Amino acid sequence: MPPERTNPEDPREWLRRALSNLTRARDHQRNPDVLFEDLCFDAQQASEKALKALFVLKGTQVPRTHSIGDLLTELSTLGFDIPPGVKEAASLTDYAVATRYPGPSDPVVREDLDDAVRMAGAVFSWASEIVTTSA
Repeated sequence: MPPERTNPEDPREWLRRALSNLTRARDHQRNPDVLFEDLCFDAQQASEKALKALFVLKGTQVPRTHSIGDLLTELSTLGFDIPPGVKEAASLTDYAVATRYPGPSDPVVREDLDDAVRMAGAVFSWASEIVTTSA
C-alpha cells in the first residue's frame, strides 16, 4: 500500500512523486516489455517534479511547463546556483513530448536511457538536498 499523500504545497510531496518516476526509470530490467522511450519519459518527469519542488519550497507559483531548461532558468532567477550536472538535464525535455507517442523520432537506445537516468538522478539528488536542508 502506498504511503498517504501529503499536501501539494509541501515540496516533499513533489519529491516523493519525482522519486516514484525515477524508480520506474531505473527499474527497466524487471519488465522487458517497457519501452526505453517510456522510461526516459519517467526520467524527464522525475526531473521536472524535483525542480518544481524547489518552486514550492520558495513559495512561488509552479510554472506550467515541461521544459527542464525553462525551469532551470527560472530557478536561477530565484537565486538557485545550478550545478553543471543539473544543467545538463535540460536535454531531457525531448522525452516530455517527442518520444511519448509513436512517430518519426529516433529510437531510444539503452545508452540514452542510462544517460537520462543519470541526469534525473543528479537533479533529484540536488533538489532533495536543498529541500532537506531547508526543512
